[in-house]
Amino acid sequence: MFTGIVQAVGRVAEAGAGTGGARRLAIDTGGLATAGWRHGDSIAVAGVCLTVIALADGRFAVELSGETLVRTTLGRLAAGDAVNLEPALRATDALGGHFVTGHVDGVARVRDCRELGGVLHATIEAPAALARFIAEKGSVTLDGVSLTVGRVSGGAFAVVLVPHTRAVTTLGALAPGLELNLEIDLVARYLDRLLDARGRP
Repeated sequence: MFTGIVQAVGRVAEAGAGTGGARRLAIDTGGLATAGWRHGDSIAVAGVCLTVIALADGRFAVELSGETLVRTTLGRLAAGDAVNLEPALRATDALGGHFVTGHVDGVARVRDCRELGGVLHATIEAPAALARFIAEKGSVTLDGVSLTVGRVSGGAFAVVLVPHTRAVTTLGALAPGLELNLEIDLVARYLDRLLDARGRP
């Protein structure tokens, strides 16, 4: 479990083949402290919950399954690419964002963005199957960043990025056409499943 509050921006150091058809990434932590990390720990990389399989000073490795490659943008990462990082939430940690699982639902696309007084206003196009889960003033996660939804119009929704968010995450480089890992709100996901099980539209 995560919060969508990015703790560091890391960079892909290596990208190549893993075991059994998986893809392996080695990621520099961007100064994120790894003291206490162990093999098998979870970390959100660009919003995707991954398992640490190797660990060295200032660097860790993960493998991407076929499902991860299909559902997310991580299969396109190359050496040098920046990624948002967040270690798994501890019971004593502050919950500054919202509950995030790291189980990405699909890939969204930036439709347009404009800057007003240092604040970036962006319109994001969600996949058609996910648009109904996004509500005004609700929460979404984009590339691991917890954001509040502004207006919603059809399959598109608005978000606002304040200077701090732009400075400490990869979303400072937002531009039209950019694809982002999208996780819908956890409550919306389970509520939909519950109503579906009860036979309600």
